[in-house]
Order: sequence, then structure tokens, then C-alpha cells
Amino acid sequence: MFLPIVVYGATHCDDTERTCNYLRECGIPFQEVNIDHVPDAAQFVRFINNGYCSTPTLVLGEGKRKIILTEPSNEELKHLISRVQLFD
Repeated sequence: MFLPIVVYGATHCDDTERTCNYLRECGIPFQEVNIDHVPDAAQFVRFINNGYCSTPTLVLGEGKRKIILTEPSNEELKHLISRVQLFD
């Protein structure tokens, strides 16, 4: 079982689409939040990324222990998947 992953993305963001497609192809469940439609989510993304509205921003885990990835490559996502399995 995987820890929760939230993908904060934007409507016309190619990186968001690539990231979501990669996670789906790998069978990794995730929740997608579109920051164009959720103002609080956009504010959160700017806070996490030092004022930048960078998408996608991924949050892995819950509570005090979280992993944050901003605009990850497919290689970074592959590494993330192995880390998710280790933390579970």
C-alpha cells in the first residue's frame, strides 16, 4: 500500500499532465488538485515554493513527515515511487 500522494497541478501545464500520466502508468494512486480552481491550493503551492506557483508540486505522506517534489522529472518520480514503498 502506498502513502497518500497529492499532485497540485494547473489546467494547461504539460508537466502536470506528464506527471499524472506517469503515476497512472505505474499504478500509483494519487489525488489531483487543480490550483486554477482551488485558491487555497494555489496559495499553498506558492508557500511551499518560496512564492512561485510551480506545478506540479507533489506532496507525499501526511502529518509531520512529508516529502515535497516540485516539477519532478520521470526519473525523480521513479525514485519517489521506490521511496513511497520504503516509507509504507
